[in-house]
This record gives sequence, structure tokens and C-alpha cells, in this order.
Amino acid sequence: MPAPRLSRTPLPGIGVRYDLTTREHRRLSVIAHRDGARTLNAHSGDDPDECALSVKLTGRETEALIDALMPSHHSPNLLSTTDLGLVAERIELSSASHWNGRVLGETRMRTETGASIVAVLRRSGAIPSPAPDFRLSGGDTLIVIGTREGVEAAAAILDRG
Repeated sequence: MPAPRLSRTPLPGIGVRYDLTTREHRRLSVIAHRDGARTLNAHSGDDPDECALSVKLTGRETEALIDALMPSHHSPNLLSTTDLGLVAERIELSSASHWNGRVLGETRMRTETGASIVAVLRRSGAIPSPAPDFRLSGGDTLIVIGTREGVEAAAAILDRG
């Protein structure tokens, strides 16, 4: 599948227009106004001036739309949420952490929080479904899934110095 085509056009005195052509050859544009507002346009046909929809969004409305399209945008730790009330977060293990060099099972993460570590990201690559005897290392990024409260409790356990 070809990469989407995105072009950028400065609009003096207004801001910048970003034009996206999708794989289905549909055109969308976003005008990023200098005051932080955005105008989202959906075009009909091949004429860039023929606009089927134009919606002006405030900065906060833009942030809400970005979060709906890509939840990780504003919170790099937040990967996704579902209607089930579950979240997935990236939690980095500090080299000064109590858990640096210890095995995962010692954290009692699932028992204490109900959250699960489903993967560990390390320079050498991703380790999916780490077993209880998996040895943690400073700099690891743990992918933790659970309820918001469970993930926050897991982060507190992992932050233990």
C-alpha cells in the first residue's frame, strides 16, 4: 500500500494548510491557524476548491479530535482505551529502580494490582508475554494493561526506588 501523500502550504497571515490524499484518492485538508484554531475540510471531486464539509475547531476541540484519532498523541504513555475500561501504558523502569536486575514475578504485579505486563521493550527488541522469571533491567519499557487504577498502582510499584 503506498504511503499517504501529505503536502504543506504556507498561508501568509493565516497559518499553514496541510493537504492529505488518501489511498482512495479522497482529499482532506487542515488549516492550522496562527491562533491555534484549526479548520478541517473534506473535499469532493478533484477540485481543491470544491469543499463538501468545512468545520472550524477551537484548540481544545482539535485536541479532543486528535485524542479520538490517536490516543497516544498527548500522553506518550497512553496507548489505548476501550469501552471495557482498560488502558495500556508504557512505563519505563529506571536504572535506580528497586526492580532493576530482579525477576518480574517478585513484583507481584498482577496479584497486587490486577494489571498485567504484556510486553517489555528493550534495546534488543520486544519481549512479548514475559514469564515470571523474566529479569527486569533499567531502561526497560514495560507495556502494562489493566484498569486505570490498576495501571496507576503498577506504575507506583515500578517506581519504587
